[in-house]
Amino acid sequence: MGRLTKAHGLKGAIKIELYTDDPERRFIPGAVFSLQVPESSPWHGKSLELIELKWYNSHPVAFFKDVNDRTAAESLIKAILLIEHDPAEAPDEEDAWYDHQLIGLAVVRDGGKVGTVARLDHLPAQDLLHIETDAGDVMVPFVKAIVPTVDVAAGTITVTPPAGLFEELPDDEPASS
Repeated sequence: MGRLTKAHGLKGAIKIELYTDDPERRFIPGAVFSLQVPESSPWHGKSLELIELKWYNSHPVAFFKDVNDRTAAESLIKAILLIEHDPAEAPDEEDAWYDHQLIGLAVVRDGGKVGTVARLDHLPAQDLLHIETDAGDVMVPFVKAIVPTVDVAAGTITVTPPAGLFEELPDDEPASS
């Protein structure tokens, strides 16, 4: 539903980057969010209950139960807010998925598995998939030209990346001796 970005004030308020296009329905007092945080975080495995969502200078700011000061708010920065959803509820538009539906999908290139979706970042220009591969993490722009097919039912995402995105390209010039 969103990502906590910055502490706001001294009373535990936190600015939120919203991932939902329906904040009036999702961010209501009493809404409970699961947290996606590193295992080392004291918030790992916990949830947050929303007290209030306010708008300051067109930025959403949330107040949560048991987050009473700036120190507590700062410990939640970069946390992702997740909700349980009804599996029958699907996004209203074609080629739209919830983040949790994509995490863990096999990434396929030319019929072979090249990695697994580890994370999805929502950036201003486009979304970015983080793919775990044997050679390390690869960031792939989540655009139709590079990710033509997402098949959640089959558990795969097909990629057609440009040369060099998943592998090192050989040098064009031979090394001088």
